[in-house]
Amino acid sequence: MPETSLAPNLDSAVQDLYTAGITACRGAFTPEWADAMRDDIEKAFAEARGREGGAVGRGPHRFYVEIHPEQLRGFVDLVDHPWVRGVAEAVLGADYRIVELGFDVPLAGAVNQPWHRDFPMPEATRHRRRLTSLAFNLTAVDTREDMGPFEIAPGTQWDDDPRFGHGMFPPRGSYPRYASLAERKYPRRGDVSARSALTIHRGTANHSPDARPVLVLGIDAPGAGNDAQHDMAVTREYWASLPGRVRAHLHCPVVEELTPIVQKHTIEGLVMGDA
Repeated sequence: MPETSLAPNLDSAVQDLYTAGITACRGAFTPEWADAMRDDIEKAFAEARGREGGAVGRGPHRFYVEIHPEQLRGFVDLVDHPWVRGVAEAVLGADYRIVELGFDVPLAGAVNQPWHRDFPMPEATRHRRRLTSLAFNLTAVDTREDMGPFEIAPGTQWDDDPRFGHGMFPPRGSYPRYASLAERKYPRRGDVSARSALTIHRGTANHSPDARPVLVLGIDAPGAGNDAQHDMAVTREYWASLPGRVRAHLHCPVVEELTPIVQKHTIEGLVMGDA
């Protein structure tokens, strides 16, 4: 169970996720920890862009890369952080599963994405209003207005409209509603947010000369099924080094040697950006 001292914050976080669809823990890590994370992201990004299928486009000058846990020095710090563990358990249950580790990189020149959610609404959400997946995000930089901040329309995780393209993209006629609800987020190094990937959101245009890398940790309730979109693995040596309570939530192959991930979680509607 989550630490008693965190219970009030966890109660608030759960309420936030079921109302606004997003919540945050400010200063969960030090800026120096976030700087090390950025170093790992930049190394993995350079490697991924140098091979076929290593990075997938999420719009002009915007990329997504999935990585293995061993590529992030702070992986255990992140998944074993009391707030991350507590929120995951409170929303997804004691048997939650870590299914995704990756990062988004909006480069200079990235344009507005279309409003979207990351996957179609599951039946458990549609019929029982139960969240079955969370995305935890950590910025690698202190976000400025000109860097193309993340924009989210609170409360829209429950929007259920048969006109959504592929169950993910609202019709353009509804854009004014999302724009009227929209909140831009300006996280700083060390902050952690958690959101329902169903909450309608978009990346905005990056007018700065700087990239805005963001780490993504995806966690599912048992049976949610998002693990089919991801290919993380760990080596036997790394698996043996993990705390037992991390291993309990990491249902991925244990291998002798890691192979580079070919990206599977493509979102075709994001490739061209917003018109």
